[in-house]
Amino acid sequence: MISTSENFIDAELLADIVSVSKSTLLKWEKSGKIQPLFSTNGKKKYNLNTLSEFPEIRAMLDSAWDIEATIKPVRAYSSIELFAGAGGLAIGLDMAGFTAVALNEFDANACHTLRTNRTDWNVIESDIRTTDFRPFKGIDFVAGGFPCQAFSYAGKQLGFEDTRGTLFFEFARVLKETQPKVFLGENVKGLLQHDNGRTIATIKNVIAALGYTLIEPKVLKAIFYKVPQKRERLMLVGIRNDLVKYARFQWPAPYKKIMVLRDALKAGELYQNDVAESLGQHYPQRKKDILKLVPPGGDWRDLPDHLQREYMQGSYLLGGGKTGMARRLAWEAPSLTLTCSPAQKQTERCHPEEDRPLSVREYARIQTFPDAWVFSGSVSSQYKQIGNAVPVNLALAMGRSLIALLNSIEATIEVNDAQIKLTTSYQQAQQLSLFTETPKMLNCMNQSG
Repeated sequence: MISTSENFIDAELLADIVSVSKSTLLKWEKSGKIQPLFSTNGKKKYNLNTLSEFPEIRAMLDSAWDIEATIKPVRAYSSIELFAGAGGLAIGLDMAGFTAVALNEFDANACHTLRTNRTDWNVIESDIRTTDFRPFKGIDFVAGGFPCQAFSYAGKQLGFEDTRGTLFFEFARVLKETQPKVFLGENVKGLLQHDNGRTIATIKNVIAALGYTLIEPKVLKAIFYKVPQKRERLMLVGIRNDLVKYARFQWPAPYKKIMVLRDALKAGELYQNDVAESLGQHYPQRKKDILKLVPPGGDWRDLPDHLQREYMQGSYLLGGGKTGMARRLAWEAPSLTLTCSPAQKQTERCHPEEDRPLSVREYARIQTFPDAWVFSGSVSSQYKQIGNAVPVNLALAMGRSLIALLNSIEATIEVNDAQIKLTTSYQQAQQLSLFTETPKMLNCMNQSG
C-alpha cells in the first residue's frame, strides 16, 4: 500500500487498532518499537506502513476486502432473524446474499420500521417466548443478537435447562426447533467475562448439547469493517455437527483503512452526499453553554475546574476517567460507541462543531444504515432502535464469511486435517476453530436431536 494521508493515524486510534493503552504506546516509543511522525499541529501521527509487524495492521495493508466482496451464494440460503430490531443485521445479511423468510421482533416501532422499508419481509411481531418456529424446520441459517440477561445457575450442569428465563434459552430453543445448518449469535463483548466466564461456558454447553460445533467466539471491532464507530461485538458461529466435515470458515478480512466521523457525515466514500437534516434531541441552555467550551475530541477535563464541578456534580469526586461525560466527537476520529440516547450525561455524543447531540440521521449514518432507511416511532424510539443495531457494514462483512461457509458445506467436499483446529470440549462435544495454524484430526459427533 502506498503512503497517503489515510495511512496516517493518531495515537488514540493506533491504540484502538492494536488493543493497547496509550501509555503502552509511550513505552513502545521509548523502547524504539514504534516511531511516531508529527503533523503540523504538533500531534503525534503514525504511518501504518511502518507498523506492519502488528497483525491487525498487516491485515489492513494486505486487505482481502475486495476479494471477499465477490463472494456470492451458490444458491438461495434461507434465513431467520431473531431480535431483529430496526434491521441493521438483517440489511447486512441481505446484502451478503441471504434470503430472509422470517424476522421476529417484539417492539412495535421496530416492526413498523422493518415493514416500512421492506414490504417483502415476513415480520413476525411477537414475543419470542410464545412463538413457535417449528414450521421453519430445515432452514439454512438462523441469526440473532439475544439480549444478555443475567443467567440463573440453579442447576449443577449449567446446561439447557439452567438457562430457562433468559432470552438465550429462546435462541437455543429456536435452534432446537429449526435445526439450521449454521447459526450466528451476536452480543456485547462483556459476555465473555460475565460471571467470571461461567455465562459463556453455559452457552457453549447448551450449543454442544444441541448438536452444534461452535467456532471459538471472536470479538469483532467495527472500525475494521468500514464502520466509523468504535463498536465491538461478540460473534458466535455454530455449525451442525453432521456438516462440520465439509465446513470451511474464515473471519471477515478488515478494510484497508479506518473510517472516521467525517466519512459518516460528509460526502465521500461511504455516502454520496452530506448527511441530511433530521430530528434530534436538544440540550438545555446551560448545558449548551458549558459544552461550547469543549473542543472536538475533548471532554469534561477540558473545562475549567469550577465548570467541571458544576457539570459533573457527584461524579466529580468519583474515580475512573469518566471520558464519556461532556464528550464532543471529532471529525478525524471514529465515533465512540453509540448508546440509546446521544444526550445521556454519562455517555455524551456531542456534534464535533455544533453545540447539540447527534441527530437521528447522523446516528443512522454512523451505524452505516442506508440513507433511504427510515425509522418509525418517537425520536427517543428511533435513537433506541439505531443505538441497539448491529452496524450494517459489519453485518455485511460477517454475512459474506457466512455465505462462504454455507457454500463450502453445499459443495460437500470434506476438509482435510490442515484446515481445522480443535479447541476446548464441553460435555463431550468438540468446539472447533476452522483455521490453519495447528493441524489436527477431527472426530465429528453424530448430530443430536
